[in-house]
Amino acid sequence: MSAHLRTGADNSGVPAVPYITTWSAEDRTAGAVTLRPDRCGIAYLDETPHDRDREGALWLRTGLARGRGRPRFGAVHPARQRRAMRLMLCQVCAGPADRDERGVLWLLGDDHDDWPGWPEEMGATHPPVCRPCALASLRLCPYLRRTHTAVRVARPRLGGVHGMLYGPPSGPGEVRPQPLGPALVPYGDSLIPWVLASQLAMQLRDCTPDHLDPDARHPRSTP
Repeated sequence: MSAHLRTGADNSGVPAVPYITTWSAEDRTAGAVTLRPDRCGIAYLDETPHDRDREGALWLRTGLARGRGRPRFGAVHPARQRRAMRLMLCQVCAGPADRDERGVLWLLGDDHDDWPGWPEEMGATHPPVCRPCALASLRLCPYLRRTHTAVRVARPRLGGVHGMLYGPPSGPGEVRPQPLGPALVPYGDSLIPWVLASQLAMQLRDCTPDHLDPDARHPRSTP
């Protein structure tokens, strides 16, 4: 949804540039991907403990210069996306995501045909939202105006990562791992050591539809 938010100010107080958007000054920092010493996954040559999450996934390195340069709408900043997911922050304003007795608020594209019971068990890579930002997104995003689903999620669970999946070198003379393409890899999967993560995925469980009535009285939630 962030790809379609306008850059001008909004009188609702909703940020014009979503928190998880990457800025042009936040170029990827140095760090060539290589094989781990045991050849059972990927690593950085100069890897530090901060390069991996607690589940062992290697993360894409990016700069931290929010607000500098131009916003790259549609490009998600890995570190801020990850923080928003782990702390249940709104992907637009970075305040607490909206929560009520039914659960945390998520705003999704409408993909009911993907599987029976969608979005139950969905691996969502967009963080949740607060209610004011959700309503503003419906006004400003052409895609969401055409089709969207708002849901409350009672039991969200960190499910895995989305990123570039690598494989072993293609031949005996090769030493660099081979990029295979983007993939969503669950935590605990044997492929976790082979993925360069760029987004955290949340498994949505116990979902209830929310109609987001713009006229209803509903104060911004607090932590």
